Formats: sequence, C-alpha cells, structure tokens
Amino acid sequence: MQTKVKTERFIWIDVMVTLLTLWLMDCFYYGVRAFVLGGVCVAASVIAELVSLRLMGRKFTADDLTCVSDALIIALMLPALFDMKAAAIACVFAVVAAKNIFGGRLNMIFSPAAAAYVFMYTSWKNQLLMFPEPHTRTGVLDKAANLVSSASHSFNITGKMSATDFELLLGNVSGAAGAVSILLLAVAAVVLLLRRSISAGAFIGSISATVLLALIVPASHTRLDSVKYTLCCNMVLFASVYITADRRIAPKREYFAFFYGFFAAMFSYILVITTAKENAIVLVSLLFTPVALGFKNLEKRIELAQAQEQAEADGEEALPDEE
Repeated sequence: MQTKVKTERFIWIDVMVTLLTLWLMDCFYYGVRAFVLGGVCVAASVIAELVSLRLMGRKFTADDLTCVSDALIIALMLPALFDMKAAAIACVFAVVAAKNIFGGRLNMIFSPAAAAYVFMYTSWKNQLLMFPEPHTRTGVLDKAANLVSSASHSFNITGKMSATDFELLLGNVSGAAGAVSILLLAVAAVVLLLRRSISAGAFIGSISATVLLALIVPASHTRLDSVKYTLCCNMVLFASVYITADRRIAPKREYFAFFYGFFAAMFSYILVITTAKENAIVLVSLLFTPVALGFKNLEKRIELAQAQEQAEADGEEALPDEE
C-alpha cells in the first residue's frame, strides 16, 4: 500500500511539472490575466476539496492535492479572458459533483476536468469558444473584447489553416493556449510516457485512431495536411495526454486501454467531420466513461480468476507434502 501511495504521488508530480510548463506558456501569450485565471481555478478546487471532504467526514491529505492538477487542466482549456466566476464554479463542480460524490480520489469514474468542460460547454458555450488573439495582454479586471473564433473552428469548417507550421508548433494561434502549444505538448507526452505517468495504451490508441481516420477520411485537401492539422486542432493532443490517458480513468492493462483510447478518438473524429464540433474529444472522453468502467470490471474478473487458479494450484502442490 505504501508503494502504491508513493507511485500515485510521483505520477501527480510528473503531471504537475508538465502542466506548469504549459501554464507558463499561457502566461507568456496572454499575460497576468492567464496567470490569475489559473490561480482562481486552483484556489476554487482546493477550497472545494477541503470543504467537501470535511462534510463527508474525511481528512484532507497531501494526496488530495491532485485536485490542483485537475484545476490546471481546466484552466488550460479555457480562453484567457474567460469569466473567473464561471471558471471557479466549474472547478467546484469538478471536485464535488464529478469526483467526491462518486467516492473521491480512490474511486474515480469521470475525468473531473472533462466533466467541468462539458458543464461549461452547456452553460457558457459562446464564451468558452471565443478567444483573444495571441499576445493580447489585458488587465485582470478587463472585460473580453475583440474576440475571435479558434483556429480549430476555422479548420473544422474549411479544412484549411492560415497559420504556418512554426506557429502551430509554438501555439501562436487563437485557442486555449495550453491546448495549442503543440511542441510543449509533444515533449510533455514523451516525458510522461517515459515516466509511465500516463497510460501508454490509451495515448497510443487515441493518436493511432486519429491518424488512421485522418488518412482514410481526410478532413483537408491532402492526407498529410489532414493528419497534421487534425492532431494540432480540437485539443486532440492535449486531451489524449491529460484526459484519455489519465491513469485514474483508463484501464490498467495496456491492450484494454488501447482500445478505450482508440474508440474514443475514432468517435470524436467522426463527430468533428460530420458536425464540425470543436474539441469533440473532450466531450466523447466523458461519454466513453462506461467503456473504461466495463474494461476495469473485466480486468477485475480476470484478476479474480487468476487468483483462484493460483490458489487451486498452490493447494494441489501442498497435498503431497501433507501426505
């Protein structure tokens, strides 16, 4: 049990380091407003965690600080000028309704960040999908102005991108800064995979399905552009790393996790090319929660069957000694 706790903490630290890097990039593009928005999300999540655990008669421990990583994931999916009160409400919803009501940190059913995003999508859709231009720096209390649609929206509608490959890599396009910084996300994915801090099966499955469908049913004029832009848009890479491949949600066995990530990405791609819905992978990841739960139940049955077989084998080996 002690080893499991230490592993959980190391995973959280690894994820936090990569999220902090993305948050710094967010602050670079949008200034102090992005920094404060992230701080509001973190503060709301920690307070909600403290209060909800106290009401349930549980103690707040260092392991419950995983709510901080969920808060940063939420903040990095938001426009820099998103209303702070709405962001705080979404973070409280993530902690209380999506996590602690269903058993808390040790019994995760939904991705808190994905649940919060869907909650905001249904409540503040217009505000959620309008973004300031990169390098637009505003004061903490300034209201949103001169907002534009995301680069993902433009790609979903036209199949084209006006940004250069260099701008895409650096995230110098309109959208949630944490989700468009492709170079940083790629580095984060490699680091977390090598550290085994995300589910390799779920991540590879998600990326494989996206690439495969982008080749079979191109969303752009050429297959190369289709693959390139599909991976860079609609939070595909961000969600594949921090939501689909979240070890708290994905099945433990890598081949089960692969199919979970594969089918989630497949349905999200179909949703994008048929309805042009932005960031469909986040919505689909939440809807595919029953699939992850089904795989986890199957894993438990396999483990139980293996334990019974081992017990029977040990019993048969012990019989000659007793005689």
